[in-house]
Amino acid sequence: MARSDPSPAAATLSASATDSAQTEAPAQPAALEALPEAAEQRPEGSGLRHVAAIDIGTNSIHLLIAAVDPVLRTFRVVQAEKSTTRLGERDPETGDLSTAAIERAFLALRHCRELATSHGVEQILTAATSAVREAPNGRQFVQAVQEQLGLDVELVSGPEEARLIYLGVLSGMAFGDDPHLILDIGGGSTELILADGRDARELTSTRLGAVRLQRDFITQDPVTPERLSFLRAFIQGSLEPAVDRVKRRLRRGERPVMVATSGTALALAALCAASEERPPTRLQGYRVSRERIDAQVNQLATLTLEQRKALPPINERRAEIIVPGALVLQQAMAMLQVRELVISERALREGLIVDWMLRHDLIVDRFAYQSGIRQRTVLDLARRYRVDQRRAEHVAKQALLLYDKTRGVLHDDAGNGRALLWAAALLHSCGQHINISAYHKHSWYLIRHCDLLGYSESEQLMVAAIARYHRKSLPKKRHEAWLQIPGRDQRRTVNAMALLLRLATSLDRRPVPAVDDLRIRCRGGELRIGLISADPTQDLSLERWSLAACREPLAEAAGLRLVVES
Repeated sequence: MARSDPSPAAATLSASATDSAQTEAPAQPAALEALPEAAEQRPEGSGLRHVAAIDIGTNSIHLLIAAVDPVLRTFRVVQAEKSTTRLGERDPETGDLSTAAIERAFLALRHCRELATSHGVEQILTAATSAVREAPNGRQFVQAVQEQLGLDVELVSGPEEARLIYLGVLSGMAFGDDPHLILDIGGGSTELILADGRDARELTSTRLGAVRLQRDFITQDPVTPERLSFLRAFIQGSLEPAVDRVKRRLRRGERPVMVATSGTALALAALCAASEERPPTRLQGYRVSRERIDAQVNQLATLTLEQRKALPPINERRAEIIVPGALVLQQAMAMLQVRELVISERALREGLIVDWMLRHDLIVDRFAYQSGIRQRTVLDLARRYRVDQRRAEHVAKQALLLYDKTRGVLHDDAGNGRALLWAAALLHSCGQHINISAYHKHSWYLIRHCDLLGYSESEQLMVAAIARYHRKSLPKKRHEAWLQIPGRDQRRTVNAMALLLRLATSLDRRPVPAVDDLRIRCRGGELRIGLISADPTQDLSLERWSLAACREPLAEAAGLRLVVES
């Protein structure tokens, strides 16, 4: 394999790193679930198992280093990096992986191995996809990587690639029983998956990707109208078998949610988000309408390469292949007749971690794992920010009791607010990790800027704001936390849930809670609360005094008179 061996000089170069670290996580409990005892008050980092995943793609090589928590059965991304290697730029005559591309890949893989080893990972999971599996010398490349770098590379098939993508997306997004169409546009192939929270109904892989289309069909820049028409027709013809297969597996009346992941979708979403007055801080869960995608794609098709490179949200390498990739996304949305898509920042490399957890019995029931995604995120964050979880759980229990007993009086929430109240109750004191002074503001900042997987951008803003307003001042129009809440209904929910959390936290005055239960009665414009302790000799005057301090904000924000019963 003389043609494929990297030159010795290549080892002195370093691969580029771009992607930033992320976090993992959890789901909405109908009622408060007990935190596993082994996880309570456990120091950050203790008992964690570190694993690395390397995705050798057509356009780039991705590294992900994860800290797996065997107790919460979740994982957190410690470090994520990307190197653009363009393995898809193959020899035009033989179809082999080119010498230059192999050298770039070896540089990146050596860097990935050294970085993973420095984190003390117990295993490096490595998967190669379209470019390597299709190249005549692909297996020689895999063998050379094993011999020279000691990395065992799994050459995954198209359907297996689709399955791993499904697992990756599933790890960061709550599906429930709703059908989801997952679209992953890579450099050499496009995976289309129909799935729900229980299983994948259809896994498809099409030899159609951004690098492949750029290499085979685009010779002019910008692309001419005639070539655009040809590309759209070619993409439609290529995708038809996969689209037909997933459509046949849809049940009557089902309206699937479309989820898009990987480079092309993330780049288009970033361009759309950049045009907003208040761009989201993350793309996970970001929704983009088909109209906005169409407008963005049509504009990109008119730009030269230099003009595309000048667009801030996308890097120079992505600018080279964004047009063909965007055309695939646009055509897929049209063929599947979906009105909007949801972005997932998780894909194959996260799927490798989930698959490892499944094989090591760290996930026994995949559906139970997925359905608890939002809860595990919150619990993981609470542990990382050193929250006193026993006290936080007690506050959450009383907040949810207040929620249930004050429906129709203090709030008319349809149900979503209950889940947000639970999350805010668990995390309301996380700001003390920074400073005890004005900690509610620090809590807002931490929740606002962390990765709450399973929550949409607007839901995360609401959780952060509920925690922000559980003490001190009520919401004011000038507050950044209030300005970022997107709509009137959401603000009404935040206001009500924050009042409930204010009441619940007012009873949290001691290291060991003294109030075990509440007696709650609503009469006209009155909210009467009595405190109950398991110890009949317990003096609750401290808690009554603290609760009474909520009278003024409750009257101002909800028009209710608070009566603290003896």
